[in-house]
Amino acid sequence: MGRRIEMAQDTGNAERRLALVTGASSGIGRELGTVFAREGWDLVLVAEDPDIERAARELSALGTTCEAIVADLATREGVERVAARFGADRRAPDAVALNAGVGLGGAFLDQDLDRVFALIALNVTGTVHLAHRLLPALVERGEGRVLFTSSIAARMPGAFQAVYNASKAFVQSFSEALRNELKDTGVTVTALQPGATETEFFHRAGLDDTKVGQQDKADPQDVARRGYEAMLAGKDHVVAATLKERAMAAAALVTPEPIKAEQHRKMAEPGSGSH
Repeated sequence: MGRRIEMAQDTGNAERRLALVTGASSGIGRELGTVFAREGWDLVLVAEDPDIERAARELSALGTTCEAIVADLATREGVERVAARFGADRRAPDAVALNAGVGLGGAFLDQDLDRVFALIALNVTGTVHLAHRLLPALVERGEGRVLFTSSIAARMPGAFQAVYNASKAFVQSFSEALRNELKDTGVTVTALQPGATETEFFHRAGLDDTKVGQQDKADPQDVARRGYEAMLAGKDHVVAATLKERAMAAAALVTPEPIKAEQHRKMAEPGSGSH
């Protein structure tokens, strides 16, 4: 069950832009919320954990109207609760940042199947469900910005992150297809492709002892800013990663899949961080 907490009263100022950010209690999502707030947007922040309330309080201090919705977007009920916030009698967002997602490391056959299903439910099903519920209002208005948090992992078969990388490949393809479908509607779609970023993602995914878990990582503030600017510019995607990872992402476009899978194995195999 989710709930909504209003951290400030509606200003009634129709000129202020409104953004929805999911997965906004920490990491890249939290920094996306910060960028929006500093640029003068009002906010609706969503996450499944109560920390979203603290995030909303802190961002309200920047002078923005901010609402927190506690909802699990891996469930139909959670998605519908967020969608209901933007019902027929409520203002549709001007920007939608679909950022919520989780990772999962380790060999596929060793992973707990419930965790695998939970990842797919959030990264894939929840993203599709919420996009389908929110985007029609933007199209009807003839204006809007959509930002999907994909990953540079979308371009590589993820040995020892098989389901996660596959989920991001789905999000990347979904984003690019929607962009084409909506090209004449006034609604733009952008994919943010972070590399390894300094958040709790790797610890939560069980990747602490891997090479990718221990390597230098990008600043989430920089990643969020790059995503925001690319979204405003209406770009199809932006790779927000270290210079080394950007080079790897470019090379991945022409590298055979078996080679990329082996490269990923060397980064994500359990214990690879000690080699």
